[in-house]
Amino acid sequence: MLFRQMKYFAAVVDCSSFTEAAEQCYISQSAISQQIQALEKELGVTLLHRENRRFSLTPAGEYFYSQSRGILAEVERVSKETIRIGQDDELRLRIGYPRCYSGQELYQAVAEFSRIYPEVSIHIVNGTHEELYDLLRFSGVDLIINDQRRAFSDRYVNYQLLQCICHAEVSAGSSLSEREFVEIDDLKHMSCILVASREQQNTEEEYFKNTLGFGGSFLFAENLEEGRLMVAGNRGFLPVESVGTLPPAGPAIRRIPIVRNGQPLRRNYCVFWLKERGNYYMEEFAAILRELLCVDS
Repeated sequence: MLFRQMKYFAAVVDCSSFTEAAEQCYISQSAISQQIQALEKELGVTLLHRENRRFSLTPAGEYFYSQSRGILAEVERVSKETIRIGQDDELRLRIGYPRCYSGQELYQAVAEFSRIYPEVSIHIVNGTHEELYDLLRFSGVDLIINDQRRAFSDRYVNYQLLQCICHAEVSAGSSLSEREFVEIDDLKHMSCILVASREQQNTEEEYFKNTLGFGGSFLFAENLEEGRLMVAGNRGFLPVESVGTLPPAGPAIRRIPIVRNGQPLRRNYCVFWLKERGNYYMEEFAAILRELLCVDS
């Protein structure tokens, strides 16, 4: 059996057409038909029931197709990884993290990982939730540290770090600044300041409003520093998560836990990477970061 015949068969089933499959595989229709007939002859079973211009899968054909897709995907993954290793002059790990993150453990994890694996070059970028997922999906980064906003996907390794408590950073001059905690409903009269690029503002506002339940109006900052300057000027509150040890916000700002019906508002944070591109270094970095977060939590 030729690997090429398996590929042709899968293409015919995917396209539901010998003609379209032949175009996709850059061969003639007669050639692809002959190859599948040769495959059936070699296996000694019928894979396709042919009815004029239509066809249907036999039980043997359905099994062969399902197994072929897995084999073809694995061969493609191995090929891509082999090419990547052969073309890379250096080992590298590209990490994405939230633009609003300010915890210390990420920096400690990078330093510890570099100490253990000095041969690996680390590249770091930040972005909003959706920007990070786009970078991961389109190979802009190898892994991301991000909050969970959707059901876990089987395509990814969903390496859970911790559930963290949400805080509101408010001006020291705000009427809320002396509270031990603040109910989410008490924040609705204040503007919510979100760190987001112009392109992601609507997406971030929709999530914080409809999923987390933040009301009132929304203001936007390009980065965490700009957001905290807005807080210091008493323009609103800045929601932040205690992903590890947060440094002091500064004398002009108070950080207060947010509760809903008396219970702390929590967010789930994970490290994500595509299963098909996973490797030992990603697993090691994620384990180092989780250990640091657990020690300090």
